[in-house]
Amino acid sequence: MTTSSIRLALTLVASLAITSAVLAAPPTKTGKTDKGNVLTDAKGMSLYTFDKDADGKSACNGPCAANWPALKAEANDAPGDGYTIITRDDGSKQWAHKGKPLYTFAKDTKPGDITGDGFLNGAWHLAMP
Repeated sequence: MTTSSIRLALTLVASLAITSAVLAAPPTKTGKTDKGNVLTDAKGMSLYTFDKDADGKSACNGPCAANWPALKAEANDAPGDGYTIITRDDGSKQWAHKGKPLYTFAKDTKPGDITGDGFLNGAWHLAMP
């Protein structure tokens, strides 16, 4: 291999690494609420965690999932920067932050709503950045 071939190969590898890093944006944003900054989905809706979730597994299925929709991960999404992707009981993918699956709350109607915080005897919490 010539020196120029090696340089070209290294340049391509570096370019791919930079492109991958740029495309791997976090699945959440940060929004302001009456309780301070919280993680939000792309629409600005507050995200929550559930105390009954354990070991990176969601305990919110069936009727629970209708009230607490999972923050869905797409097939081409990649974990990183404290975010992981878990597989739900129905086979769908869900984002987790620091090991805790993330959800929205069906009764929150606009960005900044935090009506799910403390729900179910304090088992639901706002997801903090």
